[in-house]
Amino acid sequence: MKTYRDHYFLKAKQQNYPSRSAYKLKEIDAKFKLFKPGMRVLDLGAAPGSWSLVAAERVGPSGCVLACDLRVTETAFPPNVRFLAADVFAPSQVFEEALAQLAPFDVVMSDLAPGTTGTRFVDQARSYDLCCEALKIAVHCLKPSASFVVKVFMGPDVRDFLAAMRARFRSVKGFKPKSSRAESKETFYVGLALRAMAR
Repeated sequence: MKTYRDHYFLKAKQQNYPSRSAYKLKEIDAKFKLFKPGMRVLDLGAAPGSWSLVAAERVGPSGCVLACDLRVTETAFPPNVRFLAADVFAPSQVFEEALAQLAPFDVVMSDLAPGTTGTRFVDQARSYDLCCEALKIAVHCLKPSASFVVKVFMGPDVRDFLAAMRARFRSVKGFKPKSSRAESKETFYVGLALRAMAR
């Protein structure tokens, strides 16, 4: 896998984040004010852990982050983060118990990405499927009026996905952070204020 050793890569190393994606979430939070102390956050596709670390900083010791990914990670998390190596779409009993213990959440965030093939339309279709599954989990696990952040690979299916988000959230905003590579097809959509009847 190619490594992009740019400003954000170097900054992440200096500040002990596993990847540059930390700054994407920081930019998203700066714009949309997602996190407050004491919140509960569910992080889907959490490895290697940068988003979980940023969320943990924002919610503080009175909050908590439940992080999960198929891949394990060697990242050292603070006490307010619980990381599980789990398939969120075929959840284990341990993951189900963790959800039951901590839900409902104030924020669900998904940095899920498919294993890329290099074929744009295949990768976009796989991204769309992950986004739809993440949205289902968010709608099921969020508090009313809570928020959802999801990474999307831009493609022909995005319009349908946005329609599904808008049916469930009062406001849906698109945002591409400066820390995303210019050539990347990724963007982020933020659903604000889950509708009370969205479930």
